Amino acid sequence: MIRNLNLLILFLGIQSIFSQIPEGKDVVSSIYIYDLGKKQPIKLKTIERHLEAPNWSVDDQFLLINSLGKLEKYDLNGNFIDYEDTGKLKMLNNDHGYSFDGKNLFFSTGISEFDGHSSFIYMKSLDENKIELLTDLTPSYWHGVSPDGKYIVYCAERGGEYDVYKLDIETKNEVRLTFNEGLDDGPEYSPDGKYIYYNSFKTNSMQIWRMFPDGSNQEQMTFDSYSNWFPHISPKNDYAVVISYIENQGQSHPFGRMVKLRLLNLKDKSIVDLTEPFYGGQGTINVPSWNKEGTKFAYITYNLKDK
Repeated sequence: MIRNLNLLILFLGIQSIFSQIPEGKDVVSSIYIYDLGKKQPIKLKTIERHLEAPNWSVDDQFLLINSLGKLEKYDLNGNFIDYEDTGKLKMLNNDHGYSFDGKNLFFSTGISEFDGHSSFIYMKSLDENKIELLTDLTPSYWHGVSPDGKYIVYCAERGGEYDVYKLDIETKNEVRLTFNEGLDDGPEYSPDGKYIYYNSFKTNSMQIWRMFPDGSNQEQMTFDSYSNWFPHISPKNDYAVVISYIENQGQSHPFGRMVKLRLLNLKDKSIVDLTEPFYGGQGTINVPSWNKEGTKFAYITYNLKDK
């Protein structure tokens, strides 16, 4: 019971990013694209505001980034374009992304009608500009969608435990996929639909795992001393980008730590560094952010400035 309570407190804490910012400081965000062909990061723009979790649009025209409860669009030079219309929902967190065909946008958000902390998952049809509630229970944090668009996968707390869940979009039937001791988070479908990748603390170390879509055949993919989070699978289905905390963070995914991005080979499980360590963490690369060719991905680094 105490462990479950601590885990709940942990999740409430990591959603409250501003409580982690040192007193008297403001956040400065830099939008980056990593080019795998050139093997280098490219800075698009530095903005003196807190931005989080870029998605790459399916048509390769812009990045979708959340800030202050809203979704903002930036062109590939880092210039602000417009806001994504989410209706009356203005408490979005950093869990959002597109269906494989680009027809639907999924996002997690609190709602003002709920007394206390909340995170519900919604789907917006981009053709019809229609927004639909998918999850009746909270908190639920979206992370992935199946290639055929029939299911979403997400991290949710039910009965004091945070696990990976799958939901049938048509029937709204929710199925629990993991039953492990410790946090399971960040689930994402592979483009071929064969696996769901996720991060888990079930070995008392935060590592990357994968499983079949029904939750069976759970297989560990990383085995080092870093705290590894949020595997994002390339459209080519060959690699995953992983964010790794340099120092062990237990089950936490805090803002404002030294991290690096690494490339995990999904066939032989080898892993190599892509970036030097930088100041980041929560908000850097929470959600799928590859371009459609699988040659580039987007992420955010941070700095602090005096108010």
